Amino acid sequence: MMNNMTTRKQPPIQSITRAFSILRCFSDKQELGLTEISIMVGLHKSTTAGIINTLKDEALLVQNQENGKLKLGIELFCLAVNAKMELGELVMPYLDHLLQKTEETVNLAIRDGVHIVYIEKKESPHSMRICTNVGKRLPLYCTAIGKAILAFMDETERERVLNELVFHPFTEKTITDKRKLLEILESIRIEGVSYDFEELENGLICIAAPIFDKYGQPVAAVSVSGPSIRMGKSVRQNIKQLLLRESQAISKRLVKTSIV
Repeated sequence: MMNNMTTRKQPPIQSITRAFSILRCFSDKQELGLTEISIMVGLHKSTTAGIINTLKDEALLVQNQENGKLKLGIELFCLAVNAKMELGELVMPYLDHLLQKTEETVNLAIRDGVHIVYIEKKESPHSMRICTNVGKRLPLYCTAIGKAILAFMDETERERVLNELVFHPFTEKTITDKRKLLEILESIRIEGVSYDFEELENGLICIAAPIFDKYGQPVAAVSVSGPSIRMGKSVRQNIKQLLLRESQAISKRLVKTSIV
């Protein structure tokens, strides 16, 4: 009897779920007012205010004294930085292995609203390299990493993110149509990896695979990028298999360590 009770999934705590819903409102907004937040999360203004006051007490939210609006607090930033550093440290051996096997640039990135942010990079030994940097933000829809994360996100969250995307053509091959992007995301879910065929930069091909947390949600993705002249079909197939193997190993390790 005790074993059944301890393994049974417990229902979510409503107040915590609501608090995280409020924090997620700042995914792509620097400052928000109380009324704006209450509308976004679908809660009564007084209920929203009560949760916000608790988040302020914990320094997860702070208030701009000039306009009264709220923004993310330093405590949340410190927690996020710590989590990113730990994730990078955990993934580093796998990135090293991918670099050794492919000799192409390897990246690790996470989602930040409608963008991805690179948190680790391993440079190719070749003279012709890829111009990405740690800390760089790029759109979800035109990057292999972004599409890998989008494809495996919770359907409701994915739809919300897709509705917030503003499509911009970086090259002639950039996807700028939501319907076309949805078709590609479906194929990514089937194949397990995503591709960027010169959608962000002419002459650049990138392949990425998602990294999952213990809830089965994509918290990051790892990619291998290289110039199209070095990324022929057989090379891409080899990279795909390597990425699938390494990303699955990272996900298993992540679940055991409970970093995210």
